[in-house]
Formats: sequence, structure tokens, C-alpha cells
Amino acid sequence: MKFATLPDGTPDGRLHVVSRDHARCAPAKAARTLRALMEDWEALAPALQAEYEAVNDGAGAPFDPAAALAPLPRAWQWLDGSAYDSHGALMEKVFGVDPLPTDPPLMYQGISDRFHAPCADVPLPSEEDGIDFEGEFGIITDAVPMGTDAAAARGHIRLLVQINDWSLRRLAPREMKTGFGWLHCKPACSMAPVAVTPDELGEAWRDARIDLPLRVDREGERFGAANGYEMSVGFDGLIAHAAYSRDLVAGTIIGSGTVSNPNFREVGSSCIAERRGIEMIDEGEAKTPFLRFGERVRMEAVAADGTPLFGAIDQRVVQA
Repeated sequence: MKFATLPDGTPDGRLHVVSRDHARCAPAKAARTLRALMEDWEALAPALQAEYEAVNDGAGAPFDPAAALAPLPRAWQWLDGSAYDSHGALMEKVFGVDPLPTDPPLMYQGISDRFHAPCADVPLPSEEDGIDFEGEFGIITDAVPMGTDAAAARGHIRLLVQINDWSLRRLAPREMKTGFGWLHCKPACSMAPVAVTPDELGEAWRDARIDLPLRVDREGERFGAANGYEMSVGFDGLIAHAAYSRDLVAGTIIGSGTVSNPNFREVGSSCIAERRGIEMIDEGEAKTPFLRFGERVRMEAVAADGTPLFGAIDQRVVQA
């Protein structure tokens, strides 16, 4: 199944069922919002499956992804991992910090009260903060009991999403050194317009990972197309890590961290900081500038046969 949320004047918007080809959509009858669906998935999903089949057969109206909100405009909890070792190693070089242990997995808790709509301008305070994008994949869970292990965690992955985890790079080192975590350097994230059930990916969903390239363009030029499969720990392991000492409320969003591959020189990067790290290694200094106001970033992952999945995040950064 595929879902989108369209604006209706309320904070959570109106849940819609979207056709497989993203051509049509219809207001969901079984659940008014995605939050409501996540809180009662087992009871509501069968009826929504029937609605999904109907919209694939031509029911509903044309779907405009540019008009959509984030599929889950606000959530109880947003937890972001850092599951790509090649990205972590480069970031340690960029920030000049000692290598961080990755067992257990790295994870931070970020802003969850809002996710930017996929085509909305993103307001930020200053270009001097080092504005960067971070292309990620993510999952949305139902309720996960404390102590759930990785094997059981797979059954709690209900939806897959695509995320841009905006970062202000020049603020990050200072906040990391305090030991209190990130605040200023992590503004609200953006989310692609469509959330999909794992079965929609077919063979590209394996080992609780998304085996597809995430295509990232900056100002219309390809910046990277790293594959999502290269996670050192899958989403099942990230859920288990997050649930060690807490229940995860239904609608918890967990991110993969910046998609990165060891052959980054061939496939490119999903963030500017990684590109700058490569330049430091290869050329002795970072040359690629961070974003300026007015610049546009586009991200999209599609199925191997070209079928749309999450739709595109296509946004400008602007002065707040």
C-alpha cells in the first residue's frame, strides 16, 4: 500500500491512499490520519488494502505530490541512526573527532513535532551555519514493546519513508563536544510525499534494508546515488537498539542515517559534508561549498523498473 497526507487545515492533515503509479489518490475511509492508522494498524489495514486496490483500478482523483504534506506531518518520536560506516569514518575526519564506537549503533533523538512537506521551502537562520542536506531512508513502526529483539522487530516495521535530515555543519562540532547531544545543528527534517508498505519494494526490501539507490541532485546536477543496502545494522537492529530501555510508541520514525557506500568516489554522496571529506582525503582541503539560500535539492528513489515509490523531496533553502 501507499499513503500520502494532504492538507485539510489540521496539524495532521488528511490521510489518502495513493495508487501504485502515483497517478491517483482517494481520502482513506478506514482512518482519517496516518497517526490513527499507526495506532491501530492490525484492525485498519485490511480495509485500507481494499481501498488501495480500488484506487489502482481507477477510483479517486489525480494525485499531486507537490501539494502533499509529509506523510506523517508530526510524530511522537523521531530517532535517527548512523548505520553507514563509510559515512561515519569520513565525518570523523571532517570534524576532527576520535572514532566513535558503533556497537551498539549510533542514534540520536531529534525534532518530531514537525516534518517539512516535500516541496516546501525550508527556512534556516544563516548561511554561515554550514547548511547541508542528508539523504536517508526511514521506517515507521507500530507499538514496539521495551526489550524487543531484532528478529521480532521486523514485524513492527509497517511503513518505509524517504527523509532529508537537514544539518547545520558548523554548529555540530561544538555541540558534540558538550556531551549533551545536538540541538541547534539539527533543524526539522523533510519527508518525501508517499509512505509505502515494505511489500511494495519487492526484492529491493531485504534484510530489513532498502536495496535501491537514493538519487540526490543539487541545483539540477547529480550529487550522488548511493545504495541503501550498505547499512552495518538493518532497521530491525536499530529498532531493537531504540527499544532497549523504552517502549516505542506507534508512529515512531527511525532513520538510517546518511546513505553512503564505500565506493563513494564512484557513486557520489548523499550530503555535502561527505563530499568535503573525500576532497580532504584526495586533495588536502574541502572545496565543495555548503548550501546558499535559494539553492534547490532534490532526492528520489524509484523501483528498478522505474515505478515511483516515495516520490521526490524537491526543496529550496531560504532565509528564515
